Amino acid sequence: MTVVDITEMVRKDVPIYYRRVYDGKAIVEFAGKKHDMQISWVIETSPLGIKETVINLAGQVDYPLLPLLKEIKKKIEYLDSEGKLPL
Repeated sequence: MTVVDITEMVRKDVPIYYRRVYDGKAIVEFAGKKHDMQISWVIETSPLGIKETVINLAGQVDYPLLPLLKEIKKKIEYLDSEGKLPL
């Protein structure tokens, strides 16, 4: 299982400066087929500078949930570190 890409990323306007809320679509490949799924995620930065990412999936998934969330989180953290998330 691999996360091919995260597309249609939109940042929601949140009045709390240390919290960033996004919506998007994850393109995931498992069992040789690509699947699109709607996701939303929150990146919150603690006072010590530690970032915590929480992911919510919309709908049902035909794949074990924990490995899927782990891979999506890894992709989101990579996009954040490269500065590719919407401002």
